[in-house]
Amino acid sequence: MTATELGERRITLPYCPRQVFKPYHQRTQRWACIVAHRRCGKTVACINDKVRRAVTLALPHGRYAYVAPFLAQAKEVAWDYLKRYAQPIIKDKNESELWVELVNEARIRIHGADNPDRLRGAYLDGVVLDEYADMRPSVWGEVIRPMLTDRHGWATFIGTPKGHNEFHEIHERAKLDEAWYSVVLRASETGIIPQLELDSARADMTPEQYEQEFECSFEAAILGAYFGREMAEAQRAGRIREVKHNPNLPVYTAWDLGKGANMAIWIFQVAHDGIRVIDFHEGAHSDGIPQCVKMLNDRPYKYDTDWVPHDAKVPEIGSGKTRLETLISLGRNPRLIPDHKVDDGISAARLTIGRIYFDQSKCADGLEALRQYRAEFDEKLKTFKDIPRHDWASHAADAFRYLAMAWRELQPDAAPVTVKQIIKAMTKPKTFNDLMEELELEEQDG
Repeated sequence: MTATELGERRITLPYCPRQVFKPYHQRTQRWACIVAHRRCGKTVACINDKVRRAVTLALPHGRYAYVAPFLAQAKEVAWDYLKRYAQPIIKDKNESELWVELVNEARIRIHGADNPDRLRGAYLDGVVLDEYADMRPSVWGEVIRPMLTDRHGWATFIGTPKGHNEFHEIHERAKLDEAWYSVVLRASETGIIPQLELDSARADMTPEQYEQEFECSFEAAILGAYFGREMAEAQRAGRIREVKHNPNLPVYTAWDLGKGANMAIWIFQVAHDGIRVIDFHEGAHSDGIPQCVKMLNDRPYKYDTDWVPHDAKVPEIGSGKTRLETLISLGRNPRLIPDHKVDDGISAARLTIGRIYFDQSKCADGLEALRQYRAEFDEKLKTFKDIPRHDWASHAADAFRYLAMAWRELQPDAAPVTVKQIIKAMTKPKTFNDLMEELELEEQDG
């Protein structure tokens, strides 16, 4: 049991911390990073840490947030825990808005990172970002970090690894910075899960799965990732680096036409020796097509074609205009990508990654999205579904699929190519020019 003081009143919370989390509860650092294995109790520990800090806050009207990648996930994982452990000191609660108010008028709210607008507010005194590796990287820098400024709020990042993404970067920083509390909780070291159960899990999982989920390995491939192998090879081959814009070549764009943060645009050039992805843009929360066009026009590029999905020709509810018409009215040169199966687009994208040079800095968010893009996991059947997971990464990945369908026609003097031809070219030729020759022979034979 854990006790805390509220004025003259002594309050006992129904929580007994595990030994591995006691140093976390006793920390003095403002920032914390916890890399932890599955089923170690990290959510319970972080919820209780937040409750204790909220009820003992010296400032009036404390505000705290628990954030998971999706609101439904946050509600399922944390809401019942919050109500259970804070029950002795809850003054009020709201089941629809997922907040509790404590006896000192501090409020703790459950959020999903899938709706950044819902996160925005005046201030936060503390926040926990659970499974941070699955979140859109901009959520922290653009939304949450500014909210901690007014009252010198604190933050805890927790989760299991998902490759070398932003969570890995935070982990690496935390290890070296005294301003951070940092810990890695491996199943082989904590003793929380019985060895017989670990042995059983190891037998049922691939080595990569076990290392990632139970031994907290950042080196294991992201489970279910569509482009993990291709992106790793691009990194090893030195194709993710500074890529300079060639002013003598036209610049093309490939769009996923959503709203706000669901708008993603790849900016690229096509040369005889490969594809150069020189820039990437993702819409802000309130952005529409006009704002994105202005962003493009403000950059020093000579544009040619804007490749957009086939449904851009469908009239929008309200205006009656198509997004194709909107782009044309703003001076752009849009062209529709033919309708195709998602699987075909993913296959074309895999092929295309092997022929691309990415600008590491300007395309950072897009590159992370390609690494994170993965199949949906069926929790009941414990297997991956045949459909992509729809999250923050899927919009950039969809736009990249359109790039993959477009680049062949943008080769100098190239004849139009079909989706079928692109997929048939998945023979992984040795060089980019080999691919060109194979497709040209196929067209001649056809």
